[in-house]
Amino acid sequence: MSEYKPYVPQDSSMKEFTFKALFLGVGMAIVLGAANAYLGLKAGMTVAATFPAAVVSMAILRLFKGNILEENLARTTASVGEALVAGAIFTIPAFVMVEIDGKPLWETLYYWKSTSVMLVGGVLGVLLVTLLRRSLVQEADLPFPESVACAEIVKAGQKGGSGAKYVFGTMGLAALIELFKNSKAFQLFSSSTGWVSEFSASTVKIGKVAADKISYKGALFFDTPLASPALIGVGYIIGPKLSTLTFSGGVLAWWVFVPMLVFFNPELVSSFVSEGGLVDWVGAGGAVAGNMVRPIAVGTMIVASFHTLFKLRGALVSGIGKAISDMKAMKSGTSALKRTDRDIGLKKILLGVGAAFIFMVLVYHNFSHSFSVAIVAGAVMLVAAFLFAAVAGYLVGVIGSSSNPISGLTLSTLLIAAVLMVLMGVKGAPGVAAVLGVAAVVCCSAGVAGDMMQDLKVGHILGGTPWKMEVAEMIGVFFAALVMVFPILALHKAYGLGGDILPAPQAGLMAMMAKGIVAQQMAWPLVIFGMMFAVALIFIGAPSPMIIAVGMYLPFDTTAAIFVGGMIKWIIERRMKQRKLEPSQRERADNVGTLLASGLVAGEALLGVLIAVVVILSDKFTFLKFSPIYTGAWPAIIVFAVLAYVLIAIPLKNAKKE
Repeated sequence: MSEYKPYVPQDSSMKEFTFKALFLGVGMAIVLGAANAYLGLKAGMTVAATFPAAVVSMAILRLFKGNILEENLARTTASVGEALVAGAIFTIPAFVMVEIDGKPLWETLYYWKSTSVMLVGGVLGVLLVTLLRRSLVQEADLPFPESVACAEIVKAGQKGGSGAKYVFGTMGLAALIELFKNSKAFQLFSSSTGWVSEFSASTVKIGKVAADKISYKGALFFDTPLASPALIGVGYIIGPKLSTLTFSGGVLAWWVFVPMLVFFNPELVSSFVSEGGLVDWVGAGGAVAGNMVRPIAVGTMIVASFHTLFKLRGALVSGIGKAISDMKAMKSGTSALKRTDRDIGLKKILLGVGAAFIFMVLVYHNFSHSFSVAIVAGAVMLVAAFLFAAVAGYLVGVIGSSSNPISGLTLSTLLIAAVLMVLMGVKGAPGVAAVLGVAAVVCCSAGVAGDMMQDLKVGHILGGTPWKMEVAEMIGVFFAALVMVFPILALHKAYGLGGDILPAPQAGLMAMMAKGIVAQQMAWPLVIFGMMFAVALIFIGAPSPMIIAVGMYLPFDTTAAIFVGGMIKWIIERRMKQRKLEPSQRERADNVGTLLASGLVAGEALLGVLIAVVVILSDKFTFLKFSPIYTGAWPAIIVFAVLAYVLIAIPLKNAKKE
């Protein structure tokens, strides 16, 4: 094997671990983490922050004469915010969504408990994946598709092509669209400026109106979840295949299962009544989907998760074997290693893992009020965290962090922990809390491990120092964990976790599974039906049953918007093929499109968090009552047209540029 030569030479003394790089990285970790909290709770998925973090790092540090290694460190620190919050939103909301004896397990998101779970999980992810760096990054012949793409963008940025204008431009566009389609945003604007809209049956008036003369009931705004730049951006990034699979789950749930359930049980609609009489058909369909189709989707997810792990059995064995052999190699010391080969020392890693175990045993004791249960939960947490850190790191090397199935890995951990709690005779709220606590730490650990492995590969290509990147990532975890509870809590208070706006599908699944097994309140007939449906999907060779199951769980508007984004990506791929673009030109168009889509995701998500915070703060000043003039789906067509033009025309225009 020929000696590897990074972009920055191994003997370089270039500045790297600097205050400005860390400060920027921590700030971006918090912002990108908050944005992905909104997106993950809404759509059940997050978007890897590596690309936007790289672009923003280049754009800002260039103003302060930063170099490529400082940009790499800032990007590494920043991307952990998305990874950590992904693990958090897939599990922690379950504590407030699950009910035991008619009462929620947690009345609200408790700060210190939530922060402890994120902090320990994130630090464990960094420490455990450090053991795998040499074997997966340097020795294994893995493609690391997203890492290579990110490194190429950074290299191009050294020649002046950072692409920051694409990210920031679509961030502004997405925020503007979200402002016009969000009634809460309009209420904020009206409250702070006094500008309101007033209309009657024949006239519409916009102007400054005295507070005591406000008589309007609507405004020149629209409200439709289909017109979501963030979800369209997600569909564009994941591509036509995965977006179509997600949408197929929505079609199965809303256009197959709901009509069938109503048709074969006509009296079902009659059971969903209110004081004013029967709800409309849309409301009835929503009730059927929420109460009957979602448990079916849960059963499908269970089998699909184990099917995913079964397909990864080779990666699992390989990852654990490489970790053990790497631990033996590290005992020989690192004094003779070059700068680009130095990791955090083995003794420090083992001390950190031991401290995390002791701390989490104390936290689990607070959850379950039993030291024996806490020790078992801690042991399961530690073994599963190591196991799935290896899997997550390996998968990132094969398919990238955007497709890292951490929710499936977490569900497996939850089932193991739940069965152990039942065998130990732990039932009710203490058992459910302990099970969710184990799942939350493992989910955060797997998310950060996958992200860290991707960052380490980018650093390996560019010539970064591994131990500095690993320390920077832990600093990012620390500050992100301290702050990230607040945006999640703000979103919960403004919209409600588990509702139509923020369905939090993975957290709902975790809550249902933990409660069903430990508290023995599972809707087993519907779940078993879903499990058999998943078996049928596997037998007929359906691709990605897990993605189909997630589509069944999500609101139909969400899957439809993701599908639109995927179709836009399909159109531009066909256009590039018709124009017979060279591979380098197609790569440039893809990079520009990814940056544009990332900006759409960040713009809507950040404004959504901002609106949620302001709604909470303005509860005392609710002298305005607002409802949009139009709540149908037709305004979404305008948004679709605008975003399609942006995501198709701009990448094609830039394809032939140097």
